[in-house]
Amino acid sequence: MIKIKTEDEIALLRENALMVSKTLAEVGRNIAPGITTMELDRIADKYIRSLGAEPGFLGYDGYPYTLCISVNDTVVHGFPSEYKLKEGDIVSVDCGTKYRGFYGDSAYTFPVGKISDEDRALLEATKMSLYKGIGKAVAGQRTGDIGEAVQSYVEALGFSVVREMVGHGIGHNMHESPEVPNYGRQGHGVKLREGMVICIEPMINAGRKEIYLDDNGWGIRTVDGKKSAHFELTVAIRHQAPEVLSTFDFIEKNQ
Repeated sequence: MIKIKTEDEIALLRENALMVSKTLAEVGRNIAPGITTMELDRIADKYIRSLGAEPGFLGYDGYPYTLCISVNDTVVHGFPSEYKLKEGDIVSVDCGTKYRGFYGDSAYTFPVGKISDEDRALLEATKMSLYKGIGKAVAGQRTGDIGEAVQSYVEALGFSVVREMVGHGIGHNMHESPEVPNYGRQGHGVKLREGMVICIEPMINAGRKEIYLDDNGWGIRTVDGKKSAHFELTVAIRHQAPEVLSTFDFIEKNQ
């Protein structure tokens, strides 16, 4: 069942969204060749708690860490580890908070040092596709309009859209209805209504769209070993224009 949020509930979701946005910026400030992804996880955990919130992912459906950290060909749900980031890697950081009974959720893919032109193009296309999707997130549109905007943009550039992993509603639970696929057809899918709050999160592969589950039972990887990027923002559905609750501004003012 889709839960329509009150203005007070949207205000609490906005607080969570800003906490997640600030946490991603704190993690981003520490991303450099040589740091382990486990150290990034510890930084995020400490920072979230300093804000008065709890890590939203830790223990969620049994997930054992504060962050999902997905390097290179890992699409999403990568485990933090003792892996040391290397020059030329790309690393997707997905972060959640829980505060006053509501969740926050956002993701950003960071370059590690200098990356290739091809990888830069993947990151830019994925982030732009997110904004294309957000542009369709207004009352009266449908989830298929969001998905079509993402899909048509990235496929025209030669990239592919992961089908099995999708965006979602958010509120008292991290994942609520409706599902928000990153592919689709205009005029199809769930109709968007004022007061819905959704997470739009394109997961875009440099190569083939197919994925597989890693041995740890969580990580999702590309079948061809090519890189994948992931960006996510939280959006409240309004009649005139989408209200984006989370932001990349904290991250990008430091780049």
